Amino acid sequence: MASSSMKPMRSQVEEYIVSLQYQIVSAFETLDPAAPPFKRDSWVRPQGGTGQSCVFACATDDVSVAQQTVLEKAGVNISIVHGILPPAAIKQMRADHSAMPLPDRPEGLPFFAAGISLVIHPRNPNAPTVHANYRYFEITEPVEAGSDKGTSEPKVLAWWFGGGCDLTPSYLFEEDAIHFHSTLKKACDKYGPELYPSFKKWCDEYFYIPHRNETRGVGGIFFDDLNLGPHARLSSPNSPDAARRPTSPAEIFAFVQELGNSFVPSYLPILTSRHFLPYTPLQRRWQLIRRGRYVEFNLVYDRGTKFGLMTPGARIESILMSLPETARWEYMCELGEEGTEEGKLIEVLKKPREWV
Repeated sequence: MASSSMKPMRSQVEEYIVSLQYQIVSAFETLDPAAPPFKRDSWVRPQGGTGQSCVFACATDDVSVAQQTVLEKAGVNISIVHGILPPAAIKQMRADHSAMPLPDRPEGLPFFAAGISLVIHPRNPNAPTVHANYRYFEITEPVEAGSDKGTSEPKVLAWWFGGGCDLTPSYLFEEDAIHFHSTLKKACDKYGPELYPSFKKWCDEYFYIPHRNETRGVGGIFFDDLNLGPHARLSSPNSPDAARRPTSPAEIFAFVQELGNSFVPSYLPILTSRHFLPYTPLQRRWQLIRRGRYVEFNLVYDRGTKFGLMTPGARIESILMSLPETARWEYMCELGEEGTEEGKLIEVLKKPREWV
């Protein structure tokens, strides 16, 4: 399966995520040139595929040194992998992608997956954490024993794009949420008027912590199973009154690139304006408590974490890269009461708001 380009889609996606990773990491290193550079860690997956993790960490016992960096922990990772999905991973994928046709094969299904995933945890409690990932996945026809694998590209049985970007502040600055959502909406609106409202709602629903009765942050967009077929959250492309939306492989890939390219302008202005603000020990304490909520979602509910851990050859360091360096859990914490700055955030987390 290819777009209007002569290259297979998997090759186009690979080239794009390599370029986007470089663009994003360079932007953070330019913002804080005195900080240590991101660690580049290239790896090879024995079962098939490669990747590169770009991770920032400044772990030190010297507080005066640590507090000089804009970021506390960050990772911008890409992976381009292929192989066979085992039955456990197929079962999880069927649950997560009910609209996708996945054949029954007890010996597993050949797959290819490529994507970029990033999480940025700034040091200053006034600067929000941000997460984004954009990915392409395809299931291919099994290659029969004795056949020549090199004669042609494998036949694609199912393919889809997914991704999203969301903002998780410790303290609520409404103008930051408005800027973030406005940038994503502008990117979505180029490809159809129903994309942003549908994917914004999906984001609020997905990044929800049921046992806390609150969302993880102030939202953004989230989508999955985007291909040229019908979509449960979007109007049918064959309907006479359907809203304009990307329907071809080329259009869908262009849409994903538009979103990927919007990451830096959506987030970097916020980080630039917040990272230098003074903060108190109480604000730092609240930041660590909010990070505890971040950990709870990622380890208990995030389906990407679950799927990654079920995949053979899973690279645990990359999967758990999203977790903050430090977090906190307090018994019956008194922070977050109504009328406080912490309470302002909780109010929005319990009742998601339309920002644009």
